[in-house]
Amino acid sequence: MTDRNQELFDRAKALIPGGVNSPVRAFKAVGGTPRFVQRAQGAYFWDANGQKYIDYIGSWGPMILGHGHPAVLEAVQKAALEGFSFGAPTEREVELAEEIIKLVPSIDMVRLVSSGTEAGMSAIRLARGATGRKKIIKFEGCYHGHADALLVKAGSGLATFGAATSAGVPPEVVQHTLVLEYNNVEQIEAAFAEHGADVACLIIEPIAGNMNFVRASVPFMKRCRELCTEHGALFAFDEVMTGFRVALGCAQSVYAKLIPGFEPDMTIMGKVIGGGMPLAAFGAKRAVMEQLAPLGAVYQAGTLSGNPIATACGLATLKEIQKPGFFEALSATTRSLVDGLTAAAKAEGVPFCGDSQGGMFGVFLFDELPQNYAKVMTTENARFNKLFHGLLDRGVYIAPALYEAGFVSSAHTAQDIADTVAAAKEVFKTL
Repeated sequence: MTDRNQELFDRAKALIPGGVNSPVRAFKAVGGTPRFVQRAQGAYFWDANGQKYIDYIGSWGPMILGHGHPAVLEAVQKAALEGFSFGAPTEREVELAEEIIKLVPSIDMVRLVSSGTEAGMSAIRLARGATGRKKIIKFEGCYHGHADALLVKAGSGLATFGAATSAGVPPEVVQHTLVLEYNNVEQIEAAFAEHGADVACLIIEPIAGNMNFVRASVPFMKRCRELCTEHGALFAFDEVMTGFRVALGCAQSVYAKLIPGFEPDMTIMGKVIGGGMPLAAFGAKRAVMEQLAPLGAVYQAGTLSGNPIATACGLATLKEIQKPGFFEALSATTRSLVDGLTAAAKAEGVPFCGDSQGGMFGVFLFDELPQNYAKVMTTENARFNKLFHGLLDRGVYIAPALYEAGFVSSAHTAQDIADTVAAAKEVFKTL
């Protein structure tokens, strides 16, 4: 039988760099041929060969309801009949903004954009404009989109400035970006002691999803908040992945339960708020957001911002996830997956651990959960690749890279979880 995936990949490689339009899709980290998706429904997708897979990436987070949810489909179809794009305001933009602000108390005003990268880039510019400062602090292993100033790896010493991780990014562009170790309180204190007066913002993924799933410890998060307040820096939460995915109030609501009075100054969102359509946002208190054009001097614009079909998709998704018991059920399903995989690995003597929050999870070939990027990087790639392909061969699709979190949707059933654990048990026997 002809492998249509291979056929399509060969065609794509002649036309598109690496054959893909986003690098991780190329299977470069794990080897083999990427699966070209033909269609998706519920918790599954089918590739170009007609092979069915249980989907644990869900478009990297947006598909919290699964693929093709009836209420979302209906909203999108209705919106499409009214028009694809206008370049003028629509009522749904206002409705989506109202919905986000209602669910996230730290936000007074919000600006809709088209991608997480755009939201992160714009938030950084706004933070610099609002504070009149240059420096930003980020953490190694946290990904905030591919804007030049954020494509930085850690420097060689304590609280040093980072070096660009991409060709085409001049050193001058990243000279104001400090890169620190995630969950390292001493480093963040040293950085603020030295540079505090010139720090515009500290940006963080509260639960990192791009070094697999690593959550910020409560003492670390509390200290970040205290230092930003003390030095007048804005505390920016990158909730592109975690927003409305780990809890109805996003990751910041999880920390607010553990740290009295906790909230960030800025929030960056994407994925779930678009329900699978290209839509993202950034928001903050009114005094900060009013620095944006057309009110203030910080310029930001976008032809497709607040797209009428994307806002319809996002609104329908946000309405569904607010139904009673939604997150309790989603959290229980996700936890059952992580617990099932952990038990199966332990039974076969394979070092393994996992963590989850809401509908987001991560699993590691370690005995205990890592706290930072350096530890995640010590994972044995060959073993992970064997696990990935073993699951793939058995109809289970997890992220084709060991540095990515996984996602469960409300469409995943107890049987899907049982089938996944059974497939993993077979693979663990070979590890």
